[in-house]
Amino acid sequence: MSDDKLKPLREQIDSIDAQILDLLNRRAQVAQEVGHVKAETNAPVFRPEREAQVLRKVADNNPGPLASHDVQTIFREIMSSCRALERRVTVAYLGPAGTFSEQAVYQQFGHAVEGLPCSSIDEVFRAAEAGTADFGVVPVENSSEGAINRTLDLLLQTTLSISGELSIPVHHSLMTKNGTMDGVTRICAHSQALAQCQVWLNMNYPHVERQAVASNGEAARIASEDPTAAAIAGEIAGQRYNLGVVKAHVQDDPHNRTRFAVIGRLQPAPCGKDQTSLVLAVPNKAGAVYNMLAPLATHGVSMTRFESRPARMGTWEYYFYVDVEGHVQDQKVARAMAELKQNAPFFKVLGSYPFSL
Repeated sequence: MSDDKLKPLREQIDSIDAQILDLLNRRAQVAQEVGHVKAETNAPVFRPEREAQVLRKVADNNPGPLASHDVQTIFREIMSSCRALERRVTVAYLGPAGTFSEQAVYQQFGHAVEGLPCSSIDEVFRAAEAGTADFGVVPVENSSEGAINRTLDLLLQTTLSISGELSIPVHHSLMTKNGTMDGVTRICAHSQALAQCQVWLNMNYPHVERQAVASNGEAARIASEDPTAAAIAGEIAGQRYNLGVVKAHVQDDPHNRTRFAVIGRLQPAPCGKDQTSLVLAVPNKAGAVYNMLAPLATHGVSMTRFESRPARMGTWEYYFYVDVEGHVQDQKVARAMAELKQNAPFFKVLGSYPFSL
């Protein structure tokens, strides 16, 4: 009886699938035509502002029952596959494979890209600067531990621009080769991950050595080869290196998230919902920071982030990393930037890019 009811429904699904397949290939053919036009003007393959507009539009027009987030995921992969028909984009990230940085790459670009794992954040910047990679994805800050200082320092020095940002949930698991802590003498993870799990580790394994390594992916690789080593890493790393989970969700903050920046030569055009990142410095005198930020209030520009970083050169004590709403081409933002540039001893726009979805 149930088969009699399921058969017509399955036939409907088969028919709809055939229509979806036809539409996907028709879309791909149009995307190829777009690629030919871009090639004539040497336009970039990846346009984050255009993709952000598409993803927002499908979410706004989504009638359900599929959740808008799931629809956006599907469309991101469609755009990624169509983009690859023009040229497969190469994206550098903090490796090895299995890190949260790799997860961020796929969340931003879809899976039809060439991932380039790097041994350090410095190497990610170098790959993008040298043209070995079209883009790099680097961690900027964590909701529990704050700014990733090495990234901030490199953003200050680089000629690259930020062309996108995203935030992903960070769930850490304690994993070993056999799924138990028998014989384990050290727990490996990136220093940030060890800090994010410090309270849990102090309660459960206070006497086991903690070893900071280049990344959580590297920790997982070590644990896969050494039965005396445990790793703190994400689920993807555990699956990639065939590790057993001792305990899942060992991060101290259940809402732990990491924000990533996309870096490269591309400077996105406005998409209607943008953000601009900049770095400023001020003289060491009373009221200097207030006066520095006054042009933002004067021109009605909202500040969404303010981070200070000790200066390691020059005559100022701190650099200030600031995010504001809007694009540098927006009139009010442009006016505020002009005043900031005139008044600040140091001023650098890190990039204008689509606001994170």
